[in-house]
Amino acid sequence: MFKTLFFSILLLFHPVHVTLTSIDYVPEMDSFKVFVRMYFDDFLRDNKLNGKEIQNKDFSTNNSSSRNVLEKYLAEKVIIEVNEKQLSGKLQDINLVDNEISMNLVYSTGKKPKTITVKNLIMTDLYSDQSNMIIVKISDFEEGVKLTADKTEQTFKIK
Repeated sequence: MFKTLFFSILLLFHPVHVTLTSIDYVPEMDSFKVFVRMYFDDFLRDNKLNGKEIQNKDFSTNNSSSRNVLEKYLAEKVIIEVNEKQLSGKLQDINLVDNEISMNLVYSTGKKPKTITVKNLIMTDLYSDQSNMIIVKISDFEEGVKLTADKTEQTFKIK
């Protein structure tokens, strides 16, 4: 009874299950700047669902422990391939305010992108109505897409 009431109240605070990921190519650095924003309580639930319950939930200090947890989580949940080669990201900073966690990462590519494939699995096992909004910007090319629990991947062809 208490759990049901607790979760009902919790859902009132943010009934939508959505994340935002923007991917911007920086040609001078041959890299992508990636921004990810999600609800922090959903992030904790997603980790718990996957058997990785987080003990220290203090992510506001941007310490090495929280950075490692987030970097590993994003490496498993946000997969970016450029020209059919998977990239790895390096977490630059974390900001946790009002139950929203925002992260900036850098992904080095080394090559001019002709195709970019984005797979976003953030909370797709947790919520059937999950929406992961993706925006890709490379020079004059800019496109957005909504990925869901049913459609987790999109390939963008750059002209």
